[in-house]
Amino acid sequence: MAMSVINPATEETMQTFETLSAVELEERLDWAATTFATYRRTDFATRATWMRAAGEILDRDCDTIARMMTTEMGKTFVAAQAEARKCAVACRYYAEQAAGFLADEPADAAAVGARQAFARYEPLGPVLAVMPWNFPLWQVMRFAAPALMAGNVGLLKHASNVPQTALFLQDLFVEAGFPDGAFQTLLIGADQVEGVLRDRRVEAATLTGSLPAGRSVGSIAGGEIKTTVLELGGSDAFIVMPSADLGRAAAVATTSRCQNNGQSCISAKRFIVHQAVAADFQQRFVAQMAALRVGDPMNTDTDVGPLATAAGRDDVEALVRDAVERGARVLCGGHRPDRPGWYYPPTVITDITPAMRMYHEEVFGPVAQLYRVHSIDEAVALANDTDFGLGSNAWTDDPAEQDRFVRDLEAGAVFVNGMTTSYPELPFGGVKTSGYGRELSRHGIREFCNLKTVWIGAESRRSETVTETE
Repeated sequence: MAMSVINPATEETMQTFETLSAVELEERLDWAATTFATYRRTDFATRATWMRAAGEILDRDCDTIARMMTTEMGKTFVAAQAEARKCAVACRYYAEQAAGFLADEPADAAAVGARQAFARYEPLGPVLAVMPWNFPLWQVMRFAAPALMAGNVGLLKHASNVPQTALFLQDLFVEAGFPDGAFQTLLIGADQVEGVLRDRRVEAATLTGSLPAGRSVGSIAGGEIKTTVLELGGSDAFIVMPSADLGRAAAVATTSRCQNNGQSCISAKRFIVHQAVAADFQQRFVAQMAALRVGDPMNTDTDVGPLATAAGRDDVEALVRDAVERGARVLCGGHRPDRPGWYYPPTVITDITPAMRMYHEEVFGPVAQLYRVHSIDEAVALANDTDFGLGSNAWTDDPAEQDRFVRDLEAGAVFVNGMTTSYPELPFGGVKTSGYGRELSRHGIREFCNLKTVWIGAESRRSETVTETE
């Protein structure tokens, strides 16, 4: 079986890669376990030196890395450059912060009858990362940087359409100085993931991907009693209230919906606007969406490139068609352009009802759903009327409304008067079917650690009597 790199802008097959044989996969798993036995004993200063070096390589080779991502999955070259730089920032962040995040936490020794008592964070072992193609570098780095700094080793099963980026990541950590085997790319098919996850040498797993994939990995890991972190997409609300700065809100709405060619889990997808400002916001938003330049992702003036796969473009097209056939109105876009490549134009669609698929499903492309509401109660209810709960946006200058949105929006994040995004400094993850667990910040690095309780008593004496309690 081979993995092919197909340029989404031209539909040209650029390169093919052979997947691992069963024997090669067995060797990789053994290598990971062997490496962990020694790597876990390296100190934070040593790991930090290597992690900073990885960040320097990402900055140094930013343009080459960006070109690779653009030709593999179609994101604009400018966006790919920004992604590589963001990964470098994450490397430096965890190089500086990991030791503090995982420092021993002292407990009240006297209260538990000990001479010394504390909690210690220790690495679990080899962690399997099943990653998607939409941010092929960043999605991996937000796992890899904290996991490696914690003393774990990584096994990457990347999406099959981005094998170049997958192999680059393995080479990156080797060049930075990490031991061979500390981070490995496994070029394997989806049908081999279960076997790797069940393997006794693999201690935990993280997955960013679809809900079916998350259910599968979560259930398998549960059966094996292994830790998992799952991020399974979102259908984020973007609420605009009358006190909002409409010009800024419309500009951010456009950027959010079409970033990464509309293929971002935390981009705003459902735009819920108060009736009092709906006409004004709609005019601004539709005009800006329609004005975006669709074209060759390597051109620096292109705003929106192609979708990553033909199947992805077909899915977006099917969701729009279903909505239109059931009474929705398209305000701009909505038709596949007649050109090579898997392009779909920025689209705004309104009059959405629960009878339509897109009301319930994530639209993974540059398609915005526009709703009108008459009150904050209606806005909150509509925002929460989804199985997803990853991120959310609220635009209002009213402090009471801000407090209400922060309290009542059912999501892993609420961004008020700003675009939802991810930062190394903030925890990232969702609720409901958007998944569980957190990446990034101090919380992310602790997900794949054993929080070990340590109790040290006074020097033992033969005369002591020990009473057993649970």
